[in-house]
Amino acid sequence: MPWQRLSSLAAFMVPGLALWLPSGYSWGALLLLLCSLVGVHQWWRRPLGMASGTTWALAGSFALIGLVWMLDVDGPGGLRNLDRAAKYVVALPCLFYLLACPPRVRSLWWGMTIGAMGSGLLALYQTGVLGMERAGGFSNAIQYGNLSLALGLMCALVWCALGANLGRWQAMALAVATALGLLGSLLSMSRGGWLALGLSLPLWGWLLWRWAYRPMLLRAAALGTLGLLVALVLQGPQLYQRWVEARTETQNYLAHDQANSSVGQRLDHWRLAWAMGWDRPWTGWGRAGYTAEKQQRVAAGQAHPSVLAFDHGHNEFLDLWAKRGLPGVLALLLLYAVPAAIFWPTRARLRSATGPTDRTTLALRLTGLALPVLYCGFGLTQAFLKHNSGNMFYLFMLILIFTSLQARQAQRQAPL
Repeated sequence: MPWQRLSSLAAFMVPGLALWLPSGYSWGALLLLLCSLVGVHQWWRRPLGMASGTTWALAGSFALIGLVWMLDVDGPGGLRNLDRAAKYVVALPCLFYLLACPPRVRSLWWGMTIGAMGSGLLALYQTGVLGMERAGGFSNAIQYGNLSLALGLMCALVWCALGANLGRWQAMALAVATALGLLGSLLSMSRGGWLALGLSLPLWGWLLWRWAYRPMLLRAAALGTLGLLVALVLQGPQLYQRWVEARTETQNYLAHDQANSSVGQRLDHWRLAWAMGWDRPWTGWGRAGYTAEKQQRVAAGQAHPSVLAFDHGHNEFLDLWAKRGLPGVLALLLLYAVPAAIFWPTRARLRSATGPTDRTTLALRLTGLALPVLYCGFGLTQAFLKHNSGNMFYLFMLILIFTSLQARQAQRQAPL
């Protein structure tokens, strides 16, 4: 069977179908799982024996957080709560299959490009034609907006990293995809995504100025400004209203403990989860215990009744702190820190055989780094990994980028 063609097709499908089809991020993942099962003879011996320390570190971070999610069986639903842990188990054979049959990098680039374009165009259709207040695709507005932002930023990073190596049409496609991906996020009005992008912008600015093709960086900045202006023209009053609401709700909570608002409720969730975690810092309360204890504390007047509408703490880290204690928080930190360390660009990692920076390696490292950095930001205001889309996109984009990088480095005989 043409294993590399199937891997490349999956590399296109995961980002390419992610947002503009129902559960689009799952189709490429399903193809990878089928390939890993049918083609088990391709990866069972060779990659397992040749896997690098970084491969085992990445697999270990998946396994560790998967064990944390397995503890969710203590909540309502019992074994049905294992669906999130199952995704991390499924990702492991896919990882080792892709080590043996890595995808073509070009397929990954085009997948990101089509995916970002699709998310932006769907957002325009939903808000401009259907008259929806917030674009949400086929999921909720927060998930949709955050993943659209991730695709748009990744296209921008590829565009700036590859620079003069791109053909005219490739450069134009990536530029349009960058604008549409970010526009999809703006039209979703997901404020958590804007926070994540704003906090990470200094990092991207520094990395791109140091390593990327600088004329492309300036063009990307100009394009981002133009995209913001277009968004302001399309939905300027609504965007301004969302900003004013956030500021007012924050002030009301800090001054008067008003938690019956979007921001106020989040702040009350954070305060409650922080206090609950300190009461059981080593084990946490568990999923069922978290709900029961929250009800008791609301009844005692320690939190606003509005927090009972949600079964999470509206913050990835604080939610695990309350439910699983310090071990859960450490597992989540490793899920983000291990990929960040693997993808971090250095001079030795980027140097090509002839000396200059290898642009493809740079693009892979920057897009891989974008995932943990952005997800840390997304998780500040939402339990982003509680949702199927958040887990599937993170897991399968990570392993696709990682195995593409592994193959690229093997060709160059450079350190990973």
